[in-house]
Amino acid sequence: MASVSLLSTKGLSRHFGGLKAVDNVDFTIREGEIRALIGPNGAGKTTFVSLLAGRIAPSAGSIEFLGKDITNLPAHKRVRDGIAYTFQITSIYPTLTVFDNVALSAQSALRRHPGSKRSDIAEKAQEALDRVGLADRMGEKAGTMAYGHQRLLEVAMGLALEPKLLILDEPTQGLSDSEIESFCRLVKEIATSATVLLIEHNMPVVMQLADTITVLNHGQILAEGSPGDIRANAAVQAAYLGTG
Repeated sequence: MASVSLLSTKGLSRHFGGLKAVDNVDFTIREGEIRALIGPNGAGKTTFVSLLAGRIAPSAGSIEFLGKDITNLPAHKRVRDGIAYTFQITSIYPTLTVFDNVALSAQSALRRHPGSKRSDIAEKAQEALDRVGLADRMGEKAGTMAYGHQRLLEVAMGLALEPKLLILDEPTQGLSDSEIESFCRLVKEIATSATVLLIEHNMPVVMQLADTITVLNHGQILAEGSPGDIRANAAVQAAYLGTG
């Protein structure tokens, strides 16, 4: 595993009135790893990744990506720099075809490459759909697909952006057991070319995929370590995993 820091935060905080949703978090994710972010409901996970993606502004602290301070960079510029975030609530274009949804992301990514052609967009969209297993559905209207397939479409849209960091927020929600198995294989394949930050409640998925697990509780990092370390951590058991 690479040891180069891809993204880091220092004292990152987001307060909503008196609620400290994210409270003074120092966090580092290395290039090439699969990092899982877990914690009980209300722990601040989605707020934290929304801060990383630029969807909301921090109350305090800083964010650095590839050695560059991006604390005040808007979300679309973070996407351009290589941060892709798939939302907890599916964010597809339901009236467009599956292919056109992914082509829009591919077009956005290819703007970074002068001289790109329309055929390049189609090729990149096709490749992303192949990777998530939706190539046979490319002509369907996105909104008519089952929820689990819409989640996979969202992952394809993220992949078409050519991310250096792909943030997946509850990606297995709505997937069947067989689809979850396929998804785990997909994440391992994605990790050969991008760093993955996975926010996930399905603990078998987390334990299977993660190199390192960060546990949030009450907006703060409760623990961090390997899956074995986290499974054995008494504080994590009490706060989240249960002691039984």
